Amino acid sequence: MKRLDAANDNDAGKQIARTRQIWQPRLGRDLTDDDAHQIMHNVTGFFGLLAEWSRAERLVAANDAAAPARPNESEVHHDR
Repeated sequence: MKRLDAANDNDAGKQIARTRQIWQPRLGRDLTDDDAHQIMHNVTGFFGLLAEWSRAERLVAANDAAAPARPNESEVHHDR
């Protein structure tokens, strides 16, 4: 179990270092580990929220029986 924890700690350290590398120049100041961790949390939360909204929109559209179906304009129709 300790080996797995060490691997996770190493991965988290790499993520914090990468976050610092990306965001420090943009913010124009040195970032602490806590700053980098908060940025990672905020960015992850932001994209998680966007994904949640996208899923909700797809579910509403799929369940919306009131919306008329649009004809497929590329489909050929023959009157009989």
